[in-house]
Amino acid sequence: MPLRRIALAAVALAPAALLAVPSVSAAAPASGLPMPPSNPEGFDHLTVTVSHNGRFDGSETSTYLYCHPDGGTHPRAREACRQIDGQTTWGKDPFAPVAEGAVCTMIYGGPQRARVTGQWAGRPVRAEFKRTNGCEIDRWEKFSRLLGTPVRGWPGIR
Repeated sequence: MPLRRIALAAVALAPAALLAVPSVSAAAPASGLPMPPSNPEGFDHLTVTVSHNGRFDGSETSTYLYCHPDGGTHPRAREACRQIDGQTTWGKDPFAPVAEGAVCTMIYGGPQRARVTGQWAGRPVRAEFKRTNGCEIDRWEKFSRLLGTPVRGWPGIR
């Protein structure tokens, strides 16, 4: 009799278990990029897209960064994870934009732009980076391991 109850419970719970499993699409995203690795444990993960990074053809590069444990397609995953960890404090968004009304030097750092999306410390991330003034350059440098260093030689980059 106990075996029959276990079997009935398993049959009754099977549909609920299927609903709890996230669906995985085998198709590539619309951007044409390869699918990011699966993230079953929910650890920190970011998609980093950098455009105009010293290339005159206007191309973009995208990488996936996973932290805790470190991995993904990012070339310096361990360094990038450690840099972001060092800036993460409770109650503050490490990816927050430059405060509106901030006084910034009028130094042009180049045409590079970056978009970072994903999840960090359990919170969604949707950040844009650029190098249009001193504050934005400083913000980019705080994430230099994640975003990379712009190629020297582009007009305006020293």
